[in-house]
Amino acid sequence: MQLIWPWQDRTRRFSWLKAPTFALMLWPAIRTAYLLGVGDYGTAWPIALGGLTYWSGVWATVILLMALAVTPAAAIFRWPALVDVRRMIGVTALVYTIAHMVIYFALRRWDFAYIANDMTTRLTLILATLSTIGLILLGATSVDAAVRYMGAKKWRRLHTTNYLISGLAILHVVLARGTYTEQYMLTALFFWLMAWRVLARYGLGANLKALALLAVASCLVAAFLEAGFLWARRGFDVLATLGVNFNLGILEFGYPPAWQVLALGLLIAIGAAGREALRARPASLETRQAG
Repeated sequence: MQLIWPWQDRTRRFSWLKAPTFALMLWPAIRTAYLLGVGDYGTAWPIALGGLTYWSGVWATVILLMALAVTPAAAIFRWPALVDVRRMIGVTALVYTIAHMVIYFALRRWDFAYIANDMTTRLTLILATLSTIGLILLGATSVDAAVRYMGAKKWRRLHTTNYLISGLAILHVVLARGTYTEQYMLTALFFWLMAWRVLARYGLGANLKALALLAVASCLVAAFLEAGFLWARRGFDVLATLGVNFNLGILEFGYPPAWQVLALGLLIAIGAAGREALRARPASLETRQAG
């Protein structure tokens, strides 16, 4: 049996879709290795491990959400070929998740008694463990042989649990100690991905108005989650935090998570509108020629 490389299609030809996707999957690891090498995570190894643990978890979650984003992207931009890279992205999410676990074990000095106690008493780590077990099961059944053995219907049913697994991963991020912008952004993006599936069920997956409203709703999720967290964990006033978030002046100092989520959502809506315009143009030309 001849090996198919990640940048090849099923006929073992170079794929202009799979090759850049594979490079994109490698980018977080390359970037992390570079930042570690230049001392961005700290020169002391225990401190560096703390940074590595956090960012490896963030990247694992980002790539997991990217796997969920394949279906919306394929539908919105009328690009069904994107489905061909979903398996690669999903397997990469598993690889990054395992790397995240190994780094966490190293952070805890491979003290498995301590680690086992953490994983059975801290809610955030219980959720992480369940999510990881689920990812491993999905990864083990992602090969073609598993599809043939299980049958397409049972296989699809099993892989719909990816929504639950991703939800557990997001809860792990949300319930982690501290307050970080990535918590709000990733949660809002997960909300967007799940809400889009509801819209798609009603035939609104590529509707400009629906996508624009979804962008605003996702922005509000990020904003209210940040305000709630800063109130619960640091005692900040909820209305004051919301006021800062929705004040245009804040853009002079940076881009809050809510604004970043809004910008991404609106870009998707604009992209959907542009794709529909391009699609309608040939149809209009054909009508004129026929007339």
